[in-house]
Amino acid sequence: MNTFKSLVGGVALSVAIATSALAAGVEINASSTGLAMQGYDPVAYFTVGEATKGDYKITTLHNDALYRFASEENKVAFEANPEAYLPAYGGYCAFGTAMGFKFDGDPTYWKIVDNKLYLNLSKDIQERWEGDIPGFNQRADVNWEDIADKDPAELQQ
Repeated sequence: MNTFKSLVGGVALSVAIATSALAAGVEINASSTGLAMQGYDPVAYFTVGEATKGDYKITTLHNDALYRFASEENKVAFEANPEAYLPAYGGYCAFGTAMGFKFDGDPTYWKIVDNKLYLNLSKDIQERWEGDIPGFNQRADVNWEDIADKDPAELQQ
């Protein structure tokens, strides 16, 4: 019976998180379950310098998205100053945002520029973005003001 209650409680929590993430809008690239950054630890990019999967047991909810962390220390650092670790453009592809679209940012294609984490869709896209990071980021910053609250599919029309 306890296993059943745990299972039901876990499912209820997942549904609540997903519902919260969907209700929050589309500023943050989170899966239908509300999981941000495909479960990668946003702090690890800055501390260990590589994409690191977070532990499903070490999480925090921020802006209705669930973040996972590789360690309790990373969770504490994030909770103290989330803006220092959150990826630009809600975790959507930096190059795509510069083009006026919202494509999934792949946490394995990343770069820190001026202490800000940027994600891109793929290796080819990241290489193109790296050809003019300041120019693309300037365009992305302007576009983000118009597209942050729009559904990605809406921008494809």
